[in-house]
Amino acid sequence: MQVVEQESAYWLAWAQIPGVGPVLLKRIWQFFGSLSQAWQAPLGELAQVDGVGPKLLDMICQQQQTTNIAENYQTHCAKNPYFWTPADPLYPRLLGEIPDPPPFLYYSGDINPGENQGQITAVAIVGTREPSDYAKRWTRKLARTLGEHGFLVVSGLAAGIDTEAHRGCLEGGGRTMAVLGTGIDLIYPPQNRHLYGEICRNGVIVSEYVAGTPADRPNFPRRNRIIAGLCRATLIMEAPSKSGSLITARIAAEYGRDVYVLPGSLDNPRAMGCLGLVNRGAQIILGAGHLLELLGQTPTMDPPPRQERPPLPAELNCLLEAIARLSLNTNQPAVAFDLIVQETHLSAAAVSSGLLQLELMGLVSSEPGMRYQSLC
Repeated sequence: MQVVEQESAYWLAWAQIPGVGPVLLKRIWQFFGSLSQAWQAPLGELAQVDGVGPKLLDMICQQQQTTNIAENYQTHCAKNPYFWTPADPLYPRLLGEIPDPPPFLYYSGDINPGENQGQITAVAIVGTREPSDYAKRWTRKLARTLGEHGFLVVSGLAAGIDTEAHRGCLEGGGRTMAVLGTGIDLIYPPQNRHLYGEICRNGVIVSEYVAGTPADRPNFPRRNRIIAGLCRATLIMEAPSKSGSLITARIAAEYGRDVYVLPGSLDNPRAMGCLGLVNRGAQIILGAGHLLELLGQTPTMDPPPRQERPPLPAELNCLLEAIARLSLNTNQPAVAFDLIVQETHLSAAAVSSGLLQLELMGLVSSEPGMRYQSLC
């Protein structure tokens, strides 16, 4: 075996010892400098590693006596050929800095070494699986902006906010990474099969779980630490008081990474988790330009280009015309959402849905404070 493969084989052997988790495995690696050297070390030296007690030493000794390193590795690689360990040069640098990096990160897709080595900033976008139209719209907008400006958008391929984040980034011509709570060969939820394929062509799918691992509730909180660990900043778009996204936010803060929040309404139960994060010091996002500033990139101040209006359904035409009239009457380029509802006599849900369609078509832009400007 080559040197890198040989070291990976020892990572596999150590990771299979009961009682040796990611935290302890990192300690052993740092103590000895390599896990192949640790495997050959006297038990007395292993006992010097914090967390290695007599019972674990017995377990390590048994494993060493029964494991054929080369055969064990070949069997593993037959079903899991593509992976990194923390000792590999392409293991994501930021992920390797956390206290409990996954010993194996399996991957599929189009690898960009610059992303793994930290040359491209990764930003996580997560939230509820049942978002409001407001959260969907802003998730698409912010993810698209990040994609357009060269950021890597990281999320979990789940329904709701995760899906909007991946799609928004791809619409902006960017690259995105999906972190799964299953093996990389399983798509969960199944309705994201097409999106999975798009990500493989324009990004990367990763998981710490071996091929064939099904969706299981405990896997997803552990998956969330990888999302937080991969990224410089985590955006929580919408989350109720009990949400897995809040786990991601807490872990990101513990790792010393930035946590940003999309402001929501006190009337919206799905926003209460986000408001709680704000109360604990998370930074509020005030728009796409503000997000870029928070990430250290100065947004361009050029006005958005005017678009030619394509043939539209009557309801969408009605919305565009209402925005134009209100903008003229108020002498303001951006018009408040509630004024559009009053002007069109449509329901708030119909107006919200229509504005989202127009925004995705590039015919309107949304501004802070739920205000909308015509681009055509």
